[in-house]
Amino acid sequence: MLKEQLMKMSKKELKARLVAVGKEAQDKSGEELTALMDEAKLIGEILDEIKIREELAKAAQDAGETDPEADAGKGGEGNDTGSHAKAQNGKSLKDGKKVSYNARTLANPRNTLTTMSGVVMPHHTSPDIAPTFNNVSSLIDRVHTVPLVGGETYQRPFVKSYGDGAGSTAEGADYNTSEPEFGYSEIVREKITTYAEEPEEMVKLPDADYDGVVEESVTRAIKRYASRQILIGPGGNGKFRGIFFNPAKAADDIIDRNTDITSITDITNDTLDEIIYSFGGDEEVEDVAVLILNKMDLKKFAKLRDKQGRKVYTIVNHGNTGTIDEVPYIINSACAEISTAAEDAGKYCMAYGPLSNYEVAIFSDIDAQKSTEYKFKQGQIAYKASVFMGGNVVAKNGFIRVKNKDAEAAS
Repeated sequence: MLKEQLMKMSKKELKARLVAVGKEAQDKSGEELTALMDEAKLIGEILDEIKIREELAKAAQDAGETDPEADAGKGGEGNDTGSHAKAQNGKSLKDGKKVSYNARTLANPRNTLTTMSGVVMPHHTSPDIAPTFNNVSSLIDRVHTVPLVGGETYQRPFVKSYGDGAGSTAEGADYNTSEPEFGYSEIVREKITTYAEEPEEMVKLPDADYDGVVEESVTRAIKRYASRQILIGPGGNGKFRGIFFNPAKAADDIIDRNTDITSITDITNDTLDEIIYSFGGDEEVEDVAVLILNKMDLKKFAKLRDKQGRKVYTIVNHGNTGTIDEVPYIINSACAEISTAAEDAGKYCMAYGPLSNYEVAIFSDIDAQKSTEYKFKQGQIAYKASVFMGGNVVAKNGFIRVKNKDAEAAS
């Protein structure tokens, strides 16, 4: 069920749907089971948000801060508590006070709220504001997220090899040694910030809409940055370590750089097979992996034709995600495009593997603040927000990577 449908449900309906999802999952597997798990997670997050709003509304009412005008426009239990909480946050921002948005929003995207002019003013005949094109990859929502509010670092141990020392032994001789080898993945926290300035006309928005615009723009900017860092995080002190990151020493590789595919120079009939069968161990073909790629390369997959003019690949699009011959994909603009151009030499283009092999640790909630003093003369309102997050690959050779040939190799 789509998020838009779930958001319109009451608390009772959401709980009933959660029970139904649990029953449906009993005889499902593969993508169907994953979809049901994602829906159950989303329902849980919506229920948590409803509970938080109810608690905020009750606290405000007990303190005698209930807005009579807001009470006069109630449209149902769920709508009342949600609108009241947004109104309280909006007023706090207008008064220059700090507010916090739950870090859960980082793993659950919402539609953007924006206009061409930069100032969002709702039309008097419509209660909402039309969105623009999505600029956030859903990669951030599909990797494994670990909430560690207040933490500094996080380590995930993993198996590097199970050992392969079994063999024949003569009577009385020592047993063959076959010990598993372990490693660990370290996730350090990175301070991610965002800053914006808006005309003072922004305060003319109703409190609920005002808070919604601020929250949405803040979380969207942070999510876009984090989603790109999952791939291209440069590593080092206080930085994401992306899937495309290589440590200074090859011995420290979590993804062995020698497994990188450099033989693909263009999208052809056998490109997908080359990637799929290059990934995983010697004894099996992985079936839960996802292909991460640039939109332009997805376009090349879609345009490829055989000698009879028929499409080589069957592609099903679902916005930022979809399938290529039933292989799931996610678009992310941090991926370079498969190319023979000199400027793209040596750049990583794709990654293929289970997304659970990458973990994002969220070390804090999002703190947002407003200032009307910085550019008082220009009539500008300044906003800033910050969050502490980090990420790293947490499985040995958890992904296979595709990159363009280096310049010297191409020549």
